[in-house]
Amino acid sequence: MPTFPARFRPLLFALIMSAFMSLLMSGVITLINTGLDAQFVWRWLRAWIVAWVVAFPLISIIAPLAHRLTDRLIRP
Repeated sequence: MPTFPARFRPLLFALIMSAFMSLLMSGVITLINTGLDAQFVWRWLRAWIVAWVVAFPLISIIAPLAHRLTDRLIRP
């Protein structure tokens, strides 16, 4: 498995987190909205691509804010 310099951590985190979250959420929403049939996987993958394109930049922006908010809420 390749490794990356530490400076890429925020970008790599956003890439991985957005991939997993958009995959799972698009699957759940697609299943709820359209049901499970022969075309489910294709609808899910199409929805996932759209969701990932949106999720990646949003997580890139929101993750640092969430980290700072979490730090403020945690007692040392």
